[in-house]
Amino acid sequence: MVVLAAVADWPRWQHRQALAAETRDLSVPTVTVVSPAPGKAATGLPLPAEIKPWIEAPIYARASGYLKRWLVDLGARVEPGQLLAEIETPELNQQLEKSRHDLAYAEAALALAKITAARYADLVKSASVSEQENAEKQADLALKTASVAAARAEVRRLEELQSFNRVTAPFAGTITLRNVDVGDLIAATGGKELFRLAQTDKLRVFVRVPQSLSPSIVPGQTAELLIAERPDRVFTAQVVRTAGAISADSRTLLTELEVDNTRGEILAGSFAQVRLTGAPLAKILTVPGNALLFRAEGPQVGVVQPDGKVALRSVKLGRDFGATVEILSGVTGADRVILNPSDSLANGATVRVAEPAKSK
Repeated sequence: MVVLAAVADWPRWQHRQALAAETRDLSVPTVTVVSPAPGKAATGLPLPAEIKPWIEAPIYARASGYLKRWLVDLGARVEPGQLLAEIETPELNQQLEKSRHDLAYAEAALALAKITAARYADLVKSASVSEQENAEKQADLALKTASVAAARAEVRRLEELQSFNRVTAPFAGTITLRNVDVGDLIAATGGKELFRLAQTDKLRVFVRVPQSLSPSIVPGQTAELLIAERPDRVFTAQVVRTAGAISADSRTLLTELEVDNTRGEILAGSFAQVRLTGAPLAKILTVPGNALLFRAEGPQVGVVQPDGKVALRSVKLGRDFGATVEILSGVTGADRVILNPSDSLANGATVRVAEPAKSK
């Protein structure tokens, strides 16, 4: 009878065991997890930029006078040493002529002083003249020698100044400004610039990068240069240097890029936009925005540990991309972060990770 009763109760016992197991399963919440992804590269948002020549210099006169002629005009391509203009310098010419006459006079006086000094040196030996007279003649010779040296230096100085009546290009480039005409009065000091010369076969691009993006800016990084007047073209620029400090006024990092302009397609002085590109930020991770918990302790995420227990991690947030958020610290790429965590999620809670849906 006992055996028959046990056999008859067996199905009910199995049902109770299954029901208990199901109850236990239902008491353990099922969660969906995701692994943090590498951070996005600093790209996407175009930043305003300014394009400047690789080298730019105003050309001033170093000799005073009147402009005799100019040989290059706006937009002209010039080579180093090429003649740009000539200045008529009548006053300087007169000064140079006078200095040459002064030199000739000083040389004649020196020749006479040499003869006189030599004669007195012989006469003093026979006591025909006194030592005092001989010393005076020798001193006069030294004085005349110094006068000749000074006169020669003055001639060289004025000849050098006269050579400045030829205005030449210091480097190869394009004339971007001609500011004089024939007959204009030219002043060597305090005068206006005659020309402006710019080297534009290579250009500098200056952009102010927001502080939040500054850690991702490194020399050698590439960027896209966008110009409104050339919507059909995307130019490639390269980061060459940064200011190395955040500006206190704008909280931005001044960054310099260079772009090749051998074909002359880009005009210096243009306004442009720069879109920085580069490798993803390996040290910065992103998680979906719906993985965050906001509590009194600050932003947190729930991480499922290997034993199925929950660990709440405090995280430091970076940029908010809408669907995803940067995590600067608090998680690793190997963590399993819980999506849509409940407000009641607690440290040490046991959870079950949902199986990924199978594709049909």
